Amino acid sequence: MNKSINIPPQYYPLWYLLKGLSLLPLPVLYVLSDFLYVLVYYVIRYRKQVVLLNLRKAFPEMDEQERQQVARDFYRQFMDVVVEILKLRTMHRDEMRRRIVFANQELLDDFVRQGKTVITMGSHSCNWEWVLSAGAVQFGFPAEGIYKPLNNPFFEAFMLETRSRLGARLIKMKDTLRDFAAKRQVPRVVAMLSDQTPMRHEITFWTQFMHQDTPFYEGAEKLAKRFGCPVLFLDTKRTSRGHYTLTFELISDGSPPVDATAANEHFITESFARKLEAAIRRAPANYLWTHKRWKHRREAASSGFHVEE
Repeated sequence: MNKSINIPPQYYPLWYLLKGLSLLPLPVLYVLSDFLYVLVYYVIRYRKQVVLLNLRKAFPEMDEQERQQVARDFYRQFMDVVVEILKLRTMHRDEMRRRIVFANQELLDDFVRQGKTVITMGSHSCNWEWVLSAGAVQFGFPAEGIYKPLNNPFFEAFMLETRSRLGARLIKMKDTLRDFAAKRQVPRVVAMLSDQTPMRHEITFWTQFMHQDTPFYEGAEKLAKRFGCPVLFLDTKRTSRGHYTLTFELISDGSPPVDATAANEHFITESFARKLEAAIRRAPANYLWTHKRWKHRREAASSGFHVEE
């Protein structure tokens, strides 16, 4: 255990258990994943009704049998992601290079060579936890990510060390603006998971997403416009078990908009929503369906404060 990591002593056994499991080869961990799938899907039924409700909303064109199959496929890959995150705790850099392929890194490299901070807008698709570490291993320039600290002190310490051990730098969400202001001249990439649901009082933008009125955070858009950052969508594809191909898609080159009309006001966030929707429709089982993505209603969230249209 890193001596700088401060966790309560009662968590020491769990810490060493998880680290010990992470030393197992991934093929062995996938046997554990298969067991966890049966346990979580058929026995515990973890958030199964939430998953099915989300799928009914997102895919009304599917019949119930098709949605049940997507749900089963989702839980299988979700358990793979769980053991893959655990493996990250001790994964070697060479193994990370073999398992994550950036299909068109040159798009990102070109902006960084121009001395720019590039924002990537990613999502909870496939294995989102490996992406930043893969970038830290392969890019040759700083790979940093915005994160929200976990409430549990053990899991916060475990995940912080796991996420940063291959060279990635983590930025607390509350420190984001200060960090961008201080490092505006630093060539780097900053990764953001932009599909999270805003708190009710933080909602400023709604759009149609998977047939639903859906709020999105606009943090990436506001940062990009304020600091002139290029913005790339990160499309993740699962090519086989434990192997992923990541492709960058241009959303903005960081130039000021041609005009400031209302139609362009939310261009970056809207573009992200459209690209993410296309990725989900291509492989619905690879998306994280266990969260209540549509827990806020537009009318309820609009009461008592202004929501931009």
